Amino acid sequence: MTTVTSTFAGLGTKGLPAIKEEMVAKSVELLHLQFVDLEGILKHVTVTAEQLDDVVDGKIMFDGSSIKGFSPINKSDLYLKPDLNSFTVLPWTEEEGYSEARFICSVKNPDGTDFEGDPRNVLKRTVERAEEKGYAINVGPELEFFLFETDETGRPTEQTQDFAGYFEPSPHDNGEKVRLEIYKTLKKMGFTIEASHHEVARGQHEINFKYADVLTTADNAITYKWVVKTVAKKFGLHATFMPKPIAGENGNGMHTNISLFDIKKGENAFFDEKDENELSETAYQFIAGLLTNVKSFAAVTNPLVNSYKRLVPGYEAPCYIAWSSSNRSALIRIPAMRGPGTRVEIRCPDPSANPYLAFAIVASAGLDGVEKELKAPDAFDEDIFSMTAEELFLKEIDNLPTSLEFAVMEFEKGEIGRKTFGEHVFSEYVGAKKEELDSFRTTVHGWEMEEYHTKF
Repeated sequence: MTTVTSTFAGLGTKGLPAIKEEMVAKSVELLHLQFVDLEGILKHVTVTAEQLDDVVDGKIMFDGSSIKGFSPINKSDLYLKPDLNSFTVLPWTEEEGYSEARFICSVKNPDGTDFEGDPRNVLKRTVERAEEKGYAINVGPELEFFLFETDETGRPTEQTQDFAGYFEPSPHDNGEKVRLEIYKTLKKMGFTIEASHHEVARGQHEINFKYADVLTTADNAITYKWVVKTVAKKFGLHATFMPKPIAGENGNGMHTNISLFDIKKGENAFFDEKDENELSETAYQFIAGLLTNVKSFAAVTNPLVNSYKRLVPGYEAPCYIAWSSSNRSALIRIPAMRGPGTRVEIRCPDPSANPYLAFAIVASAGLDGVEKELKAPDAFDEDIFSMTAEELFLKEIDNLPTSLEFAVMEFEKGEIGRKTFGEHVFSEYVGAKKEELDSFRTTVHGWEMEEYHTKF
């Protein structure tokens, strides 16, 4: 099989001599070995710089039974194998004569094989599947977040950090200085930042980084979320990627731009200048794969009970299964750029998703359409948000799942989950989501007390 490695933040291939040189130059004393659990929550084991050779050789062990969705207690010994390209010194730790650095790692079994429960390994398998078909996968996500004030104990409040609107500058946008610090930090870590602005909702922000191969992009997404939260805390704020933290406001999305690159031809596989939309047959098949499978993967791209409070009419989030050459009310749209920049944008994912699993299953669904040579329906360029239920029915435009419960049911009965994740991750993921649903179902919520406590 192909050896899949990241080229973190577009830095290219980093060799061990260069890493050692940088560690000496910046007085690195501690190394954080990072990976994610089933939910995409960042974890790390910290070792001293003197253990670098053991780190590189994959000799650092941890207890997998303590990580959600990983190993049973009788098979708990797992090892961390760093991706050398992910090495970066952490800017917020740098001081005179001291700093810390990190590696992003894949998880290995004691015999050196890939651990099947590692979300990063799931994505690597999808990359290998694409490569066997002659494609590389490129992804560029747009992760939105909110900034909230914190109380005297550091806990987040429900008060946003500002009340500005879309694209508003300072003095209304009090988050500008926070975004600037996030930008500076990410730049030091090798990111190329393309845009930074206030989003539609009060207290909502977006910082876009340059697209890359899908494994690098997933690594970057995990790093981005960590940096955003770390910098926000320095300002006494709480950053959240929760999909819908404020009722009546737009929620946080993670619009995901994806394309296939034809390795043999050395060109974007989605572009065809002869087509009326300048899209190739491969692009149409990929779109068809997404539309056919989206109900079955929504539980991954939109993984929380709260996710489905964002996917409702009226807040620019897609609810309906259709594609368009430009229309933002459709689930899938084709941004205007063509040529090497031709891509498909799927608009339903939100930033609470585990990026390794979300990108894997979106790419897998699209590849499914290519492999099966599925035919995409006609593009739909009308404003779907303004249509009545009767009009939607007559035009045969279907809904995304309206709750996590329905999404999990579709995920279980569909084929794309097992095909992409393998049995271990698939069963662990379904089990975790059912536990979450049961916890939500049996909890008495504030709305219920407000509505019923005095009424009955």
